[in-house]
Amino acid sequence: MRAQSERSVPEVLQDIIGNIQEILRSEVQLAKTELKEEAAEAATPIITMGVGLLLAAYAVGLLLLAAVYGLAMIMAMWSAALLVGAVVAIVAVLLINSGVGGLKRINVKSERLIASLQENMRWVKRQSE
Repeated sequence: MRAQSERSVPEVLQDIIGNIQEILRSEVQLAKTELKEEAAEAATPIITMGVGLLLAAYAVGLLLLAAVYGLAMIMAMWSAALLVGAVVAIVAVLLINSGVGGLKRINVKSERLIASLQENMRWVKRQSE
């Protein structure tokens, strides 16, 4: 068996590449473990928030029903329901349009990110040639 100082350059490079691969594998495993731990920690708050959102939806429905009943004191029940429904529909359309606009901006950013990553990959390939 040869001493450490007698190793050839290819053997040393092979060891370096093996060590880098092991480091990368360890990093990926660490990231997976951290994600699992964070997901487990987030489960209870997410469930709590979901229940809160469900109750908020019921509360909004009841408030809208109260608005219909309140308006029914000064106009016909059907017209009060129609008025409240129309107002809610207009607000819903405005919120949906705003959300769609926000998603389009996010999509543009992700397309730029993908293009940048593709350019980086092309650069790395050119450097390795």
